[in-house]
Amino acid sequence: MRNRRRPMLAEDEAENFWPSFADLTSTVALILFVLVLLAYIQNLMSSRHLDRLRADLGMSSRRLAASEQHVKSSQRKLRSLAAEIAAGQAQLSLSEQRVEDQRALVAESSRELDSLRSQLEGIAVLRVSLLSKVKASIEAQLATQSGRAPSLSISDNGNIVIGEKLLFEYDSYAVKSEGKSLLALLATAFANVLADPSIRDSIDVILVQGHTDERGSSTYNRELSAKRANAVVNYMFEADPTLEHSYGRYFASSAYSEFRPVAEAPAEAAHEQNRRIEISVVLKDTRVRQVIDEYMHGVDASLRPVVPPGAP
Repeated sequence: MRNRRRPMLAEDEAENFWPSFADLTSTVALILFVLVLLAYIQNLMSSRHLDRLRADLGMSSRRLAASEQHVKSSQRKLRSLAAEIAAGQAQLSLSEQRVEDQRALVAESSRELDSLRSQLEGIAVLRVSLLSKVKASIEAQLATQSGRAPSLSISDNGNIVIGEKLLFEYDSYAVKSEGKSLLALLATAFANVLADPSIRDSIDVILVQGHTDERGSSTYNRELSAKRANAVVNYMFEADPTLEHSYGRYFASSAYSEFRPVAEAPAEAAHEQNRRIEISVVLKDTRVRQVIDEYMHGVDASLRPVVPPGAP
């Protein structure tokens, strides 16, 4: 009994072994299939990921190329801007130098103008000084004879002013007796002043001006003022013939009628103030022209271009 059961067990074991091996093989094959499938899927996913990476890389490359192009463009613009800044700085330096040159020129011109002004003021002071000497000489002679100075004055324009009442009756050009005494002294005073060569050489003309008030026609007033101015000059020459013979070329007369009033009010006091004789000592303008010519010559010289030594 025991021997018969053993072969049956061996056969059963052989039959059970092969199905188990087949199951194992199937399982392994399934596992391999799954592994291959997973590998395929992973490979597919990796390929797609790689494609995306390649696309991203291409886009990044294009962006990088665009950025590099933009950087190059910006660098060119920066270099151009730097060149413009350098040119602007050079222009600014040149402008600053020109401004400094202009300032120096203005300062020099100011000094020259101050010098010119001083010289012209000196000429004006000389004119006033001459008039003051004439007036002082007249006052001294009148004070010696009558004990008082005449009613003479020097106006703002430097003219010697003699009121109508000292010389003429109203609406008349005949010199009054007291006016003759005044004109005689005036003639002597002018002769004394003109005897000084330094003063005489600076005088161009001694102009006796006749002025009236506004009443009456301008034609009548012009004739009256002219007759009065001529009467003053004629009587001074009559009172002192030496004045006419030696210095007659310095005297002239003019008529201003009512057109140069010194008082505008229509009152009698204003009319009386406007009826007058003015004596103007006109200096020669040669000195003034000389001063101005010297100044303009200096200006012309400063405006000439500076030629370097050895230049053609």
